[in-house]
Amino acid sequence: MIQFMLLFSRQGKLRLQKWFVAFQEGMKKKMSRELINVILARKPKMSAFLEWQDYKIVYKRYASLYFCCAIENSDNELIALEIIHRYVELLDKYFGSVCELDIIFNFEKAYFMLDEFIIGGEVQETSKKNVLKAIAAQDLLQEEETPQGFFEDAGLG
Repeated sequence: MIQFMLLFSRQGKLRLQKWFVAFQEGMKKKMSRELINVILARKPKMSAFLEWQDYKIVYKRYASLYFCCAIENSDNELIALEIIHRYVELLDKYFGSVCELDIIFNFEKAYFMLDEFIIGGEVQETSKKNVLKAIAAQDLLQEEETPQGFFEDAGLG
């Protein structure tokens, strides 16, 4: 089971975090800061798997973003790597070659996509098509909730 997932930049800025296990806020910050520093200090040719505290850490760098998963010691690292890759594929498909700015300015979409894909640390939906359909339905619903001209009518546009 995935314990938590982090997305961060090459500069160490945390862009997205999803915790599937309860931790206190201070502990979350400490753990993410430590883990980001450990991963950023590693050389590019080093393995994408490492043992850290009581977890196996699986990470992959895509362009300027690192995608990192902490899994239980009994879990398969290659499956976690595939989960990371599938999430990146979903983001690419939705944003069209995802970049750090897409995550920054559309973080709610990135979180929603992750929630459609993984629930409680386990993969819920393996089909990219079904996840993207759910995202499209959510986009449609969001557009319907904010009628065109709403802001102009209120004198805000």
